Amino acid sequence: MSLSEADVIVVGGGVAGLSAALAAHEAGARVRVLEAAPEGERGGNTAYAAGAFRFGYRGLDDVLKVIPDLSADEIANTEFGEYVDRFHDDMDRVTRGRCDPALTGVLVDASLDTAAWLRGHGVRFIPNYASQGYRDGAKMRFRGGSTVVVSGGGLGLVDALYRALGRAGIPVAYETRARALLRQGNVVEGVRVRGPAGEETIPARAVVIASGGFESNAAWRARHLGPGWDLAKVRGTRHNMGDGHRMAFDVGASAAGHWSGCHSVAWDLSAPEFGDITVGVDFKKDSYPYGIVVNADGARFLDEGADIRTFTYAKYGAEILRQPGQFAWQVFDGKVLDLLRDEYRIRRVTKVRAETLEGLADELYGVDRDGFLKTVADFNRAVRSGIPFEPNVKDGRATEGLAPAKSNWANAIDEPPFEAYAVTCGVTFTFGGLRISPGAEVLDTTGRPIPGLFACGSTMGGLFYFNYPGGCGLVSGAVFGRIAGTGAAGQPG
Repeated sequence: MSLSEADVIVVGGGVAGLSAALAAHEAGARVRVLEAAPEGERGGNTAYAAGAFRFGYRGLDDVLKVIPDLSADEIANTEFGEYVDRFHDDMDRVTRGRCDPALTGVLVDASLDTAAWLRGHGVRFIPNYASQGYRDGAKMRFRGGSTVVVSGGGLGLVDALYRALGRAGIPVAYETRARALLRQGNVVEGVRVRGPAGEETIPARAVVIASGGFESNAAWRARHLGPGWDLAKVRGTRHNMGDGHRMAFDVGASAAGHWSGCHSVAWDLSAPEFGDITVGVDFKKDSYPYGIVVNADGARFLDEGADIRTFTYAKYGAEILRQPGQFAWQVFDGKVLDLLRDEYRIRRVTKVRAETLEGLADELYGVDRDGFLKTVADFNRAVRSGIPFEPNVKDGRATEGLAPAKSNWANAIDEPPFEAYAVTCGVTFTFGGLRISPGAEVLDTTGRPIPGLFACGSTMGGLFYFNYPGGCGLVSGAVFGRIAGTGAAGQPG
């Protein structure tokens, strides 16, 4: 198949684009995927994801549709509960009520069927014991509604979906960046691309934009997210430059979502400018609920125990970026070191260790020594030590009379050895995007669909504001990718 022989062009090769391509193929369309990255960097941000996949389910029978190979022991010893109404509630709560209700309804309602559909295409899911599981008596339970993860993480998901494309005979053009949409009147009829052979025009009945956000574009980050965001590290791909947004706006698309917001996390201070696939998500440092976080003044600046990690980690990167020097230190004592996640034990980590707090203060480069020691002393006095510490649920073990408070998991920092980890802001994906219908059609500034144009994944806006429930990125990409691909295949030729 040459580049000119396609009914549906999919721009982007992450979970959203791959889902769109497979769905369009299933609906009878001839499909081609355009991937801006070289083959060795394919998959967009999906390849860098940990693999958590949040979906709505009513009980074990629904979970078995996604993980049919659960063992008898796993079934007997795991409490999966149910997660449908809470999925809606969590989306509404963490976005401060701003998530688009129609799109959120589609996300929640279609998530189970979409997970089972991915399973049918060779994606394997397993219980999320390692990241979110904990033992409660005889049963394993899960924190925060995130019960399932893709086997092999994001890279495993990418590899499984590219194998599915190969079985379906769907070609992928690598190192081929879409530059402009082709129009006849108000109808989108293809794309102009720049690839290894130079500029080329590719006609199609419909185009699906699944090219991610604009997080890799430092100039756009500073323009839309605000001053200082050009200094953030990028957790994933270097190829998400906002091309899809720009092309769509050029043909009259409307913007939606939180354009000054993004998913951003505590990221190792010494991590490279863009993601390193050999390290993946392990530059992330997510055990902050069990310690304290201090800035260059030695002061705390956020509530480390405000909620379960999956409901705070995606907004705390922005808090770190606002601090002097755009860095912070996460500080832990000997009581909790065994609770730190595996990412704290990798070789490429910015870490200091000491047997005394004074010795640790001497090692925290960039931090005011006296300010740090005063912060720890004040914090230790404020801990409500009469409340039992329970690391797996919100335990109410808080500080008293301290600003900012620590609402849960407050332990005095007083037992050696002491460890600290230097972090900065790592941006994952941007929240602002294109306005779409529940059918993934791109809408123009009058609210009407632009014929022949669809969007999904991080290129769409309207789902996430201020914050993000962990595990929603992959599922939203797959849900709206599948919808977009099916819709694009149905466009008249």
